[in-house]
Amino acid sequence: MSSILRKIVEKKRQEVEQAKLLRPLRELQSQASAAPAPKDFLKAVQGHPEIRLIAEVKKASPSKGIIRQDFDPVAIAKAYESAGAAALSVLTDEHFFQGHLEYLREIRKQVSLPILRKDFIIDDYQVWEARAAGADAVLLIAECLTENKLKELLSLAHALDMTSLVEFHDAQRLPAVLDAKPQLVGVNNRDLNTFEVDLGHVVRLRSKIPKEIALVGESGIATRDDAVYLQDHHIDAMLVGESLMRSQDIASAVRKLLGKKQENLSS
Repeated sequence: MSSILRKIVEKKRQEVEQAKLLRPLRELQSQASAAPAPKDFLKAVQGHPEIRLIAEVKKASPSKGIIRQDFDPVAIAKAYESAGAAALSVLTDEHFFQGHLEYLREIRKQVSLPILRKDFIIDDYQVWEARAAGADAVLLIAECLTENKLKELLSLAHALDMTSLVEFHDAQRLPAVLDAKPQLVGVNNRDLNTFEVDLGHVVRLRSKIPKEIALVGESGIATRDDAVYLQDHHIDAMLVGESLMRSQDIASAVRKLLGKKQENLSS
């Protein structure tokens, strides 16, 4: 685990323990049971002839600081939906990424796309929290979890009819990831030790991941050429945040990334 990841996880443990005191698990479970059934996140990104876009609602990051000053999460999500994104990823970490679970709740009320809660999930409580807020999927980062905890969180998400996107960067993690039997795997092209990004990283790992497992490329994707490169190498979906969030016209940037003619699409 990198030093930044270790720092984030330590902070997350403190946050989860505090959250449990403020809102008991049984209360979350009741809210989750009352929430509308999850949308099929996996179906939205797997089995399509063209690469699918998971568009990210992201205000900031530890390495880049504020990414978008005029940050309106619902307006951003609507722009993504109107331009052809297949699903959304919503950052909910507050301390490092200036996200909030409330952003996800508000987006869920106004956007019909499947939504991934993107956070550093290390405890069952956070999965219940995600479902209660209306999330359809959760991110599970292999570098943050023991093999047993990864399986436990996957099992809970599955029991709640949610999709798990199991992310990793270090190729040495792949056997443990596959042993957990995920349906959706994400490869982070950014090395959190050096912060270097290599778009070819996910491509090189494609042949080592069974074809029946949907694969998502994450980080370093900014242009139509990047999208075509991934599509040509049988990557099912791409998770893109920063390059879209920095665009003046988010919907136009999405259409350009997906290779859609601007004049043929309207909001």
